[in-house]
Amino acid sequence: MTTAPYIVGIGGTTSPGSSTEQALMLALASAEREGARVRLFGGADIVSLPHYAYGVAAGHEGASALVQAVREADGLIIASPGYHGSISGLVKNAVDFIEETAKDERVYLDGLPVGLIVTAYGWQATGSTLATLRSIVHALRGWPTPLGAAIKSASGMFTDGACNDPAAAGQLDLVGRQVAEFARLRSRLPSATATGPN
Repeated sequence: MTTAPYIVGIGGTTSPGSSTEQALMLALASAEREGARVRLFGGADIVSLPHYAYGVAAGHEGASALVQAVREADGLIIASPGYHGSISGLVKNAVDFIEETAKDERVYLDGLPVGLIVTAYGWQATGSTLATLRSIVHALRGWPTPLGAAIKSASGMFTDGACNDPAAAGQLDLVGRQVAEFARLRSRLPSATATGPN
C-alpha cells in the first residue's frame, strides 16, 4: 500500500484571509482530493517567525514546526504576493528557514516537486515574481511543477473558500494535482539526484 504523499503549503500575507493564502488553500485542497495529506503554514504562521538566522529555529516553536514539516514533506506549494516585482519579504523569510536542512541526508528540497503561486494586481508583477520563485526553488534543488499559477487578483475573486474566476481556479487546481501526482511518482522511483549509494 502506497503512503499518501505529504504536501506542505507555505505562503500568505500579513492580512488574514488574503488572496494569496486563499489561493494556496485551494491548491492544497486539490492535492488533498488527489489523496495527499496536507499542512498549511499561512499568513499567521509566517508572520510569527523571527528573522532567519542559522540555528534560530531550535528556539522557536513555529519555526521548528516549519522546518520539521519541510523535512518530512514529499512536496511543497509556495505562494507569494507580487510586491514591487518580486516575492514578499515575509515569504522569503519563511523560505530561508529551509537552510536548516542544509546538512540533512536530503539537502534542502532535493528532488521534491514544488508548486508555485503568485497573486498580484498586475500581470508584470505575476511574471517576475513567478520567475523569482522558480529561481529560488532551483537553488534549493527542488523541481518546480510545469504549471506555476499566476493570478491577477481582483476584489471579490476569492469568497467562501472558492475562486470566482474559472481560469484562476483551474490553475490552482492543476498546481495542487501536479504536486500530488509528482510526489506519488517520485516515491515509487529511486532518486535521480541522490549523490550517495542507492
